[in-house]
Amino acid sequence: MSLQMTVLEQFFRLTFKPRMATVERARQRIAAPKGSAVPPGRLQRRHDVRTRLVDGFPCTTVSPRGRTAERAVVYLHGGAYISAIAPQHWALVSRMADAGVRVEVPHYGLAPQHTHREAYPFVTAVYRELLQDVDAPAVTLAGDSAGGGLALGLAQTLADADADADADADLPQPGRLVLLSPWLDLTIGNPDVPAVEAHDPWLASVGLRLAGEAWAGGDDPTQPRLSPLNGPLTGLPPLHVFVGTHEICLPDVLELGEKARAAGVDADVVVCEGAVHVYPLVPAPEGRAAARQIVQLVSR
Repeated sequence: MSLQMTVLEQFFRLTFKPRMATVERARQRIAAPKGSAVPPGRLQRRHDVRTRLVDGFPCTTVSPRGRTAERAVVYLHGGAYISAIAPQHWALVSRMADAGVRVEVPHYGLAPQHTHREAYPFVTAVYRELLQDVDAPAVTLAGDSAGGGLALGLAQTLADADADADADADLPQPGRLVLLSPWLDLTIGNPDVPAVEAHDPWLASVGLRLAGEAWAGGDDPTQPRLSPLNGPLTGLPPLHVFVGTHEICLPDVLELGEKARAAGVDADVVVCEGAVHVYPLVPAPEGRAAARQIVQLVSR
């Protein structure tokens, strides 16, 4: 583990962990005003950026300036389904655009004002519109944390079209899935979680479960659209997952890798020793190396 990662871990433990560590604080965080979805000025100066409404929600398209993008990404940001897109998300989006990739950033509605019932039609509509311009094999469906769970859930609605009357049977699978520390089980029920949570400087299961309840909106949190670890994996495209050993998402990610391979999916799970949640987004050597790898995956 690098010195930078060690310092970041201590910073997160002092700054972020307390915000969701108790029921009272978690409820305050969930009810707090949401952040802005407006792309930063630096991104707009560097790339072609436009935001439009799709199905009533904003979606930002970031394209390489002066170049025709032959590859594309739908990127679903994290934030426990209660927080807006953050600067580190935009930084990764910018790096993808630098590599010649068009990036669609759907700003799905956040809990408690919105739930998964609005998110799925929205992100499906964004994906459908993108396929009018880019062939599915050239598209990557990606996301981090909560957005990683939503990305996998969306792919499962495509793979399970015959079993789900609401699924979009006319939409093909993307070329690949890239998930950063995906939140795969809203209940955080894996028995291995408590041991790992002791080393997690950022996430607290107490607050996450409350955020998950808000996102579920009264529905069963174990259903696949909320906890995609419980969903079908057969027929999914190649799967690339990044996770650290110091985060509570680790046990479920390892289980996902095992289940995916058993279902015949080409699954590559990168486990970074000592790394924190969504480590490819943090300013440490491990994060920068993973970000380079992600950009290579989506642009090749």
